[in-house]
Amino acid sequence: MHMPFGGRQVSGDGNDLAYTDVLTGLGNHRRFCDRVDRLIRDRADDPAPFAIGILDLDGFKPINDLLGYQAGDDILAQIAMRLRASMDSHSLVCRIGADEFAFLCPMVFSEEAAAEKARTLIEILSAPYDVGERTARLSASAGCSLFYSQDETTGILLSKAETALYHAKRSGRGQVMVYTREMEEAARRLTHIEQALRRAVSTGEVEPHFQPIVDLRTRRIIGFETLARWTDPDLGHVSPAIFIPIAEERGIIGPLSQLVLRKAAEAARAWPDDLFLSFNLSPSQLVDQNTGHHILAMLERTGFNPRRLEVEITESGLMSDSASVAKIIDELRRHGIRIALDDFGTGQSSLSRLREFPFDKLKIDRAFVSSMLKDRPSQHIIRAILSMCDGLGIHVVAEGIEEEEQAECLLEFGCQAGQGFLFGKPVDATSTLALLRGLMRNIPQSAAI
Repeated sequence: MHMPFGGRQVSGDGNDLAYTDVLTGLGNHRRFCDRVDRLIRDRADDPAPFAIGILDLDGFKPINDLLGYQAGDDILAQIAMRLRASMDSHSLVCRIGADEFAFLCPMVFSEEAAAEKARTLIEILSAPYDVGERTARLSASAGCSLFYSQDETTGILLSKAETALYHAKRSGRGQVMVYTREMEEAARRLTHIEQALRRAVSTGEVEPHFQPIVDLRTRRIIGFETLARWTDPDLGHVSPAIFIPIAEERGIIGPLSQLVLRKAAEAARAWPDDLFLSFNLSPSQLVDQNTGHHILAMLERTGFNPRRLEVEITESGLMSDSASVAKIIDELRRHGIRIALDDFGTGQSSLSRLREFPFDKLKIDRAFVSSMLKDRPSQHIIRAILSMCDGLGIHVVAEGIEEEEQAECLLEFGCQAGQGFLFGKPVDATSTLALLRGLMRNIPQSAAI
């Protein structure tokens, strides 16, 4: 007969370091799998359900960056104490990753009860943590799965819980998901898209499209933003809203970005020299210290002037690793590349970021532009952004302009540049070059765009 799955983690292997996480004193991944294996064997004759779950800390890395690794370790130790205290005599909690914890609840028999247990743990973890003379707050996301039959192994249960966790994190911070068959089908589709995307990147099938950025006063095109587009032989057109997050999550964004930048730079060499090329960097690229080197090497190979390139980063990208972002920005700016802060006003960074990082340009998010004609607060926010950027010497581009009245209003407010469907939709390299050649033959821009 086996010992209970107690919160104190006492068992026959309790003193075995091979089963223990040294930092927190909890069991490790090996212990967790051993206990779940044992419980499955115990219920061979009567497969009563039980629940497992994975807790993933949201935003733990920035705490390490801001407060130091010792503070991070202190918080992990406090988390372990809270989780251990929240387990009944039958249950188990282990640390299975850097900021991931797994729990096993043998007496939880339903999806509703599993979700409620996970929500309780998340609530317990949300209370402030003491770090010296400071306090810190954390949220967590959770994915759960239930054992129903002998066909399910520990590996399968963990895989299902990871799938549920993936969906929870995509839904926002502090969310709980319990595995369902629909998730499995969605996961299969994501895997299918991932495999097709890897093939498309390796064979160069992803293409850059270009959207005009114009001077709002003269309506002259001053540059283009690069946007990735992909049409698969089997899947058809795949929205970037689908394949870009997959590329981020599955580690494809680096080679994808390099492919699109190479093609974009090659196309832009044929443009007039006074037009710039704008290119987006993802948050994961901003924590990779090779990013600057890759961009500069690509520009050298294609013969594209770095001074004609603008790199756009988002507010969420700034929060990933401030020190890494600063190094990448500094390296790029030393070679004449300009830096733009994209989607301003919708992220979570503070205004102090504008002081910390040397931005050349700021892009007002389309959410403010789309509502500005009917929403007075949006107008005040846009005016405030423009006034602030004027004082800081930062150029401004308004995104998502679709109506002439929006463009006129922005110009009246003092905005210099804009982009949106009013001026042109994203088109491929051939169509972009044809547009520019038409303009160079003195065709009026209003007719050409």
